[in-house]
Amino acid sequence: MNHEKIILAYSGGLDTSVLLKRFVLDGYDVVALTADLGESDGATSGGGAPAALEAVRRKALALGAAQALLVDAKSRFIEDFALRALRANALYEGVYPLSAALSRPLIGELLVDVAHRYGARTVAHGCTGKGNDQVRIDLTVRALDPSLRCRAPLREQPLSRPDAIAFANEHGVPIAHTQAKPYSVDANLWGRSIEAGILEDPWNAPPEDAYAWTAPAGARPAEPDDITIAFADGVPHVGALASDALVAHLNALAGKHGVGRIDLMEDRVIGVKSREVYECPGSISLITAHRALERLVLTRDELRFKAGCDQKYAELVYDGLWMSPLRGALDAFNASLASRMTGEVRLRLHQGTATATGVRSPFALYAEALATYGAGDEFDHHASEGFITLHGLALEVHARVLRPSPVLRQAQGDRVIT
Repeated sequence: MNHEKIILAYSGGLDTSVLLKRFVLDGYDVVALTADLGESDGATSGGGAPAALEAVRRKALALGAAQALLVDAKSRFIEDFALRALRANALYEGVYPLSAALSRPLIGELLVDVAHRYGARTVAHGCTGKGNDQVRIDLTVRALDPSLRCRAPLREQPLSRPDAIAFANEHGVPIAHTQAKPYSVDANLWGRSIEAGILEDPWNAPPEDAYAWTAPAGARPAEPDDITIAFADGVPHVGALASDALVAHLNALAGKHGVGRIDLMEDRVIGVKSREVYECPGSISLITAHRALERLVLTRDELRFKAGCDQKYAELVYDGLWMSPLRGALDAFNASLASRMTGEVRLRLHQGTATATGVRSPFALYAEALATYGAGDEFDHHASEGFITLHGLALEVHARVLRPSPVLRQAQGDRVIT
C-alpha cells in the first residue's frame, strides 16, 4: 500500500467513479473533489447543498475515498469565467458558448487549491487522451503550480466505455450508463453537453432522450415569453436576479421554449473532429441580448475589430489557454468598453429561438432624426454626393488605368493593360 495522497476531480459519473475505485484498489489515499457549478436540479439536501451533488459526495466515500469535498463554486464560475466570456460573445466556431471549456480552468484552480491545503503532490482527472478537457485542466495546473503532477489515467491506459461499464459492474460501482444509453454528459449553469453512443454517427439525429433542459417542439408553449434583460457596465440582471441565479432562471425560462439546442461537428484541440450536442438556453439568451446592446452603443470600427477579438477569445478558451496573457489582454479590452454597455434588451423566447425585439441605452449611437425616412429627417442628403466622389476616387483611378476610354485606347494603339 503506497498511501500516496491524490486529489481527484470527481463528478460521480462513469469515468471518475471507475478511476476512484481503481485508485483505492491501488492503495492511494484519495481526496475526491466535486465542484457545484450549477448542474443539479435545484433540489437541496438538509444541509443546503444540492441533493444530487450531496449524493455524489456520499458515493465517493462509499467507493473508498478518504475524504470527499463538495465546493459551491456557482457564483465564482459565473462571475469570474462565464461573464468574462459573455463580454466577448464567446462562441467557439460561431456556435458553442463554451460551457464545459469555461469550467475546466476553474476545476484546475480548485484542484491546485485543495492539493496545497492537503499537502498533496498529485492531482488527477478523468479526461481521455483524445478529449479537450485534458488540455484545459493540465495547462491550468501547470500555470498555477508546475511542481504538481497532473495524472490522467484514461490517457495513460485508455478504457472503452463498455470496458468501464464492465469494471463498474464487477466492483460494485453504481452507474447510470447502460449499453443502450451510453451518453457522456457534462453540465453546469452555462450549458449541458452530450456525446458518445448513437451521437457518434453524424448521420443520426439526436434522440430526444439525449436532452434534459430544452423542450421538444411539441411540448413548447404556443405563446412566446418576453423578458427584459438589463445591463449595468456589461453585467446582466433581471430585476433582483443576477449572477448564477439569473443564469439558472434563464435556463428554465428559455429551456421550456427549446432555446439553445446545438448540434455541432466540432474541431477538437488535438485535431480530430467530434460530433457534440449541447443545450445552452441561458447562455445563448444572454449572448443574444449582449450582442444586441453592443450593436446599439459601439461604433462600427469597434464592432468590426471586436468581432475578430471575440473569435480569438473563444479559441483561447476552447484550446485550454485561459491562463494565457492574451486572454487577459482581451479581457482588458472588453472591460474598456463595459462602461457603455448599460441599457436594456427585450428578448422574445419562442419555438427554439431567442430574438432581440427591442433595445435601449443612454449610450445609444442611434439617432432617429438621422436614420428616419419620415418627417423630421435631419440628414443632409446633398452631402452624400461629395462623400461618394471621395469614397470612390481610388476605384475611379483604378478603372481608368485598367479600362481606358476609347480615345485613350486609340492613342495607345488599342493596347489594354491587364
